Formats: sequence, C-alpha cells, structure tokens
Amino acid sequence: MKKRSMVLMSAALALTAVLSGCGSSNNGNNAANSPSASSPGAETPKKNVTIKMFQFKVEIAEQLQNLVNEYEKETGVKVQIETVGGGADYGAALKAKFNSGDKPDIFNNGGFSDLDLWLENLEDLSDQPWVKDLVKGTDEPMTHDGKLYGMPIGVEGYGFIYNKDLFAQAGITEVPKTLTQLEDAAKKLQDKGITPFINGYGEWWVLGNHFVNLPFAYQADPNAFIAGLNDGSQKIPGNEVFENWTKLFDLTVKYGGKNPLQTDYNTQVTEFATGKAAMTQQGNWTQVQITKTNPDVNIGFMPMPISEDAAANDKLFVGVPNNWVINKNSAVKEEAKAFLNWMVTSETGKSYITKEFKFIPALTTISATEEDLGALASDIMKYNKDGKVLSWNWFKFPQGEASSKKFGDSMQGYVGGQLTKEKMLEAFQSTWDSLKK
Repeated sequence: MKKRSMVLMSAALALTAVLSGCGSSNNGNNAANSPSASSPGAETPKKNVTIKMFQFKVEIAEQLQNLVNEYEKETGVKVQIETVGGGADYGAALKAKFNSGDKPDIFNNGGFSDLDLWLENLEDLSDQPWVKDLVKGTDEPMTHDGKLYGMPIGVEGYGFIYNKDLFAQAGITEVPKTLTQLEDAAKKLQDKGITPFINGYGEWWVLGNHFVNLPFAYQADPNAFIAGLNDGSQKIPGNEVFENWTKLFDLTVKYGGKNPLQTDYNTQVTEFATGKAAMTQQGNWTQVQITKTNPDVNIGFMPMPISEDAAANDKLFVGVPNNWVINKNSAVKEEAKAFLNWMVTSETGKSYITKEFKFIPALTTISATEEDLGALASDIMKYNKDGKVLSWNWFKFPQGEASSKKFGDSMQGYVGGQLTKEKMLEAFQSTWDSLKK
C-alpha cells in the first residue's frame, strides 16, 4: 500500500464555503441544461450510445435512474445502471464483471488502496473541466503520481443518529459526549421502555468499515499509526485507543436490540426511522430512506465517544465515500466523460445531487441549502464549520475491502461470543500482517 495521506480536515473546513449560506440551485429548463452549453471543453456526446454504469449506492438507485432518464431525453444517450450494494460484495461483483468481459464504462472506486488495485483499468481524468472546482482535499484518494483518476461523488459523515423526541421523552437534555454520559442516556431510555440502540451488525461494512474506523481515526496521527502497522513499529493489541473503543462496542451491544447479527441495513434504518430505537450508527446517506419511511421523524447526529474526554469525542467522521471512475478501455469513454461532466455542471444534475441524492457536494460550484440536504447533512455542516471532524481510514487498509471484511468477521465473532476482546484484537493484527505489502 502506497503511503499517500488524505487531508480530510482541510476538505471539511473548505466545505463550509460551499455549504454555509448558499442559495438553492436554479432548476429551470434552460440552455444551461444542454451538454454543449454546460460542459465547456467537453465534446457533445453522440446519440444512440449506451453507457454501462455499475454502482454501489443502493440508497440513490431510484433517483439515479431518474437522473439518467433526464439525460437520455436531452442527449439521446442511454445510461444502463446496475446497482450492487447494501451489504452485497461490490468489490467481488466488480471483479466478476471484468473477468467475464462484461466491463462497465463507469464504476465506483474508493481510492487509496482501492485505487492501487484498479489503477491499470482507470482513465486519467485530470483534464476534465470540473477538476478545478473540487473542494480542497477531495481529490487526494484518487490522485496517483499527480494524475486524478476519479470524481468524488460527494462528501459524507457519520456518527450516532439519534431520535430527538425519544431523547426528550427519556428526559435527556444534553447530547452525550463521553462514555459515562452515553451509558447514563442509555439507562434513561431503557427505563422509559425505549430501546437505546438498533445495531446493524449483520452487515460486515457497518462493523469492518465504519465502526472499526474509530480506533484508527482517534489515534493522535492516523496516517502515522497506519504506517507503523505497515512497518511493524505499531501493534493493535495493547493500543490504548483500541482498548477504549471496545468499551463503546460493549455498550452498544449491552443496550442494543435483540439479534444484532441478524439485523441488516434495511432493517436497521427502517426500525430506527419508525421509532423502535433511539440511536443507530449510520451516516447522512440514510436521509433519503429515513425521510421516505417517516417524513416527520426528528433526528440529528451525535458523537461516538470512546473516552471521558468530551472535547476529543465531540466530532463526526467525515470523508469521501466513493468516486466515479471510467474504464480506460471503454469504447464509449468520451461519452462517459461527457455524462459525468453534465452531472456536476448542468442545473438538472446539480439539483439531483443536492435535492434528490441529498449529497453534500464535492465541488465548489454546486450550492446547497440545509433544506435541500436534510437534518443529517445540516449537522455535518455544523461540525465541519467548527472543524470538529475525524478521518475515514478504511480505504487505507491493506487491500482495502479484504481487510475490512476480515475485521467485520472478527467483530461479529466478538458480538456472538466466539472471540474474546483479546482474540478479536489479535485477529485484527493477524489480518493486517497477512494482507500488507
């Protein structure tokens, strides 16, 4: 794994220029909607062409289809979408696509170690007109030797999403920022007959990406710690941050609903949205589903504390969730470039990104209001403004998803009682050592 770093703090702070006080996009059907008018430097795409897109964001599958329908109306170019995600193994499915010869023209890549894995298949996008407008730092996961190979789909954040009305019913007046405060809140909820947590621990990525990220992100220098794991100067067993993190892990299970290992993503989000639990670990990508399930639910983000240091804990985890990339051997790669450019420059595309996808834009030229993006993005914006963010690190793990899945397996073993805490941390170390280059 190459030692490239990601300055997410800079990206998060730069986002405030995009998100604070911006007006909503003009949605009128005018000349700016035509690819030739809105895509300076890009060729007008040919008609009667089909672009194959293979993507993993299940939560926007319907909205993305509506967007490409709009594109076909304007240009005559079809975009055929296949979605694999929501717990399914996108990486394995993508490899199967390439091995079968059914190679997509546009697909997703997480950057860092995932970029290394797929680099030989990716088109250099450095000359694209949208590159100059990227929010600072969002290009780093997909940059190699000074060249940019992907367009960030947006910026996302996660933490504990909580139901403000259920908190009020339990008499909780302040958002918990320490482990002790969090357990006190859980007890108050339980005393009122409210399940404190709904845990989607049946999904490996909820554990092996997002939850295991905490003890990496809370390190004094996450990149230095990861470099230390790679060169053998650091170890996971005995690391104080990992030890503290397991206390939060234990707390979520102790005060969680039944059968967390049988709870998938859809069940997790639906049960939270319908008020069956007061807290859940997820990100602002759930906004669309939560709002669709229960438009009136009163929600927000709160930290995921691993210690008694309120200031250190009072942060959310912010990063680039994934990137659009183009198969460099695609016969329609110019049309694919034109579509991506249209998506982030046309008024139609920009409106979908903010109002329909609820994505925090990764380009300074896309404006959004809190009303556009929803309550969850609103909280991320506030944490961004205050500089209270921590990094995403799972794309830096050796061989990316391979490590994350093994971490998830070990964590599920811990929840199920097959592994002790010590054995789980030893398994993490063994996974890292076996997969690092």
